[in-house]
Amino acid sequence: MKRCIVYILTMILILTNISYTHINVSAKEELSLYSLSAVLIDGDTGRVLYGKDEDTGRAMASTTKIMTLIIALEYGNMDDIVDVSSYASKMPDVQLGINEGEQYRLEDLIYSMMLESHNDSAVAIAEHIGGDVGGFADMMNQKAAELGLSDTYFITPNGLDSSDDKGAHHTTAKELALIMKYCIKDSPKKDEFINICQTRSYSFTDYSGKRSFTVNNKNAFLDMMQGVVAGKTGFTGDAGYCYVCAVTKDDKTLIVALLGCGWPNNKTYKWQDTKKLLNFGFENYDKRCIFDRTYPLQSVKVKNGIENDEVDLYVDDEFNLLLSNDDKVSYEVNLPDVFDAPVEKGNICGSVIVFINDEPEKSFNIYIKEDIKKVNYRYYFNRVISHFLM
Repeated sequence: MKRCIVYILTMILILTNISYTHINVSAKEELSLYSLSAVLIDGDTGRVLYGKDEDTGRAMASTTKIMTLIIALEYGNMDDIVDVSSYASKMPDVQLGINEGEQYRLEDLIYSMMLESHNDSAVAIAEHIGGDVGGFADMMNQKAAELGLSDTYFITPNGLDSSDDKGAHHTTAKELALIMKYCIKDSPKKDEFINICQTRSYSFTDYSGKRSFTVNNKNAFLDMMQGVVAGKTGFTGDAGYCYVCAVTKDDKTLIVALLGCGWPNNKTYKWQDTKKLLNFGFENYDKRCIFDRTYPLQSVKVKNGIENDEVDLYVDDEFNLLLSNDDKVSYEVNLPDVFDAPVEKGNICGSVIVFINDEPEKSFNIYIKEDIKKVNYRYYFNRVISHFLM
């Protein structure tokens, strides 16, 4: 039968690497937000720090394009030549104005799509990489499944309102934020993603060199707050104004996602909500070490072991997490009451689970610190001989 030892610690720790000396509001207070759905997550762990209907599925407009971009970066070659189809050329505003039969470098269309949110460029990219829009949507949905997203469904690469027999093109604020986390933290193409999102202006021509273009970054939030890593705006009639962004400050990365943040003429609501959520996060949450290799573990008895009747244990991890002063941290240690020899150094023998506010956050392995062999006839024979020779 396993022994379960629960340590509950009230986390009032010294703030580390934090420039703030005050907290404006309790982390449990509600914020007044315009958005129908909003979320603030820890960009390192994906933990929700604040949410408002963050699990409700809604249209996402052009914030879709962060998924289109990461798929294009991971599966495309930036020097590929893209042929423009009739379908791509007929996409509604906002558009670059590409024409059927023209050719463009994939990289150039990517900048067009991300900096000015051109819908025709997004479709041309999708058709080139996925064969057609449906094939590319399958790639987007497969990536969403790989990320563990359960309420996100892509139909278009540009985020225009759409539905089919499986449902509407949609996501949740939480899952949109987790897509951004993947793009800036976990994807093998994260550096390229960030570089594109931070580019202010980009010039290019079609492949023939006959048409010239300059696109400028429409993410105004780049100039509203220091440390903006990436961001994407969006608007459709169904979605309203939407926004997703990541900001880094004081060794903390926060991600905000907003859905349904007003309709015309309320274009600035998204900036107000974003600032409010980010300021709340930076002022209330500090990165703290809540688990490391010094975590105290009791030794466990060993039955039928040579020399030693108990063995020491250790952990080989550390865990830093953004916490507020309202958060409660507890630990659950799961180990057998006794081990049967032999036991081998380095073998996994149990786990420590870290709970935040009674919700499991992360599990760590416990390892055996030394070898203990099992007693056998040779061992008893040698003991008898040693006894008579003494």
